[in-house]
Amino acid sequence: MNQTLRTRISRAVLLGAAFAVTTACAGGGSADEDVAYVARDVESLYAEAQRRLDRGNTALAAALFDEVERQHPYSPWARRAQLMSAFSYYIARDYNKAIQNSQRFLSIHPGNKDAPYAYYLIALSYYEQISDVNRDQSITEQAQTALREVNRRFPQTEYAADARLKLDLVSDHLAGKEMEIGRHYQRSGQWLAAALRFRNVVETFETTSHTPEALYRLTESSLALGLREEGVKYAAVLGANYPGNEWYEKAYELVGDHASDVTPG
Repeated sequence: MNQTLRTRISRAVLLGAAFAVTTACAGGGSADEDVAYVARDVESLYAEAQRRLDRGNTALAAALFDEVERQHPYSPWARRAQLMSAFSYYIARDYNKAIQNSQRFLSIHPGNKDAPYAYYLIALSYYEQISDVNRDQSITEQAQTALREVNRRFPQTEYAADARLKLDLVSDHLAGKEMEIGRHYQRSGQWLAAALRFRNVVETFETTSHTPEALYRLTESSLALGLREEGVKYAAVLGANYPGNEWYEKAYELVGDHASDVTPG
């Protein structure tokens, strides 16, 4: 997340609060610092948590915000502290706690003015954990679900605008995973299984950057299965939608090479 957007978001969290959030220092802080129970008035405790966050001691700040709620559960500060704790955990890259605290905030305050941010923070916490395409993509799917929820619930907000941009990247990532699996099946000679993966890219992720290659791979798989008409169809779709694309040129050559030695299916 870029610094400008992060600053706008952190300010939105504290709309109407006494202290503004500064996130220029996003370091983790020491998790070993003592947060032993000491009864303090709510303003002082919240101010100390804010001071730690401003200095980049995000893990300690989160613990102190948690302490605000624990010591003063019925104070208006407790509601703010819940979300600031989630935000601090997010900056500290403790994404599971960020998600848990955001979900807890929403369960207690579903109609709060900061609910859009809580949903967005959940989505960001999943999004930041997306791994490369060679690994399990369950987190990617959770990020996609959470981002869609932000866009569905709050379409006119800046959170939704950013969620839509991230959804495009998530779709491209998931399509990349399907392509990786499809190519693996091709290398193993499992042409039908490969074709199913490539077809999913074309049908489910048609706006991603992987679609031209998926159409080429479908051409390739169809020809390998002896389905020349199918192969020609996919090559034609590729040419109609991506004229001049390198994958179309390869498909055109491939279809020509199989003009006489592949029996139509």
